Amino acid sequence: MEKTTPGYYDELVEGCLKGDRKAQHRFYRKYARSMYNVCLRIVDHSGEAEDILQESFIDAFDRLKEFRMEASVGSWLKRIVINNSVNWLRRRRINWVDIDGEELEIEEQEQDWDEIDMQVQAIREGIRKLSDGYRVVLSLYLLEGYDHEEIGSILHINEASSRSQYLRAKRKLLEILKCRQYERQA
Repeated sequence: MEKTTPGYYDELVEGCLKGDRKAQHRFYRKYARSMYNVCLRIVDHSGEAEDILQESFIDAFDRLKEFRMEASVGSWLKRIVINNSVNWLRRRRINWVDIDGEELEIEEQEQDWDEIDMQVQAIREGIRKLSDGYRVVLSLYLLEGYDHEEIGSILHINEASSRSQYLRAKRKLLEILKCRQYERQA
């Protein structure tokens, strides 16, 4: 098991900055699985997620000298991974729904997510069935913990668009899950 003393991450970053291959390999092993999952949730294609992951680590090693230790190295790396994943989606020319700054008041459904007793796999499959735009906003908000202002900044949409896409994605996911539940009961 790897050591994780208080200065471990500082030493790991310093080793990577010096071009130490062992430190780079430890860095990669430490973060690869979780960052791959971030990629996969956004792009929903395992081959592309692997490519984006590799590009992200190359970018991270190239830009590590810019890392200021103001946040954790993991959150800094996650930002690179998310940006690369979103850029991949943009190259595929996803049409984001932009509501031009209009504040839409979309009431959230009364349904409580905790009341829906679904297996994790069913939810993952439901998320995978969402359109790219919905899946990205939902993943960034629910799974990665970004707020709508941050999501708007990452995706180059306004905050209201992020909120609107999130609510629509949530409703669509509920429809998918209800349909699946209905099919299982039939």
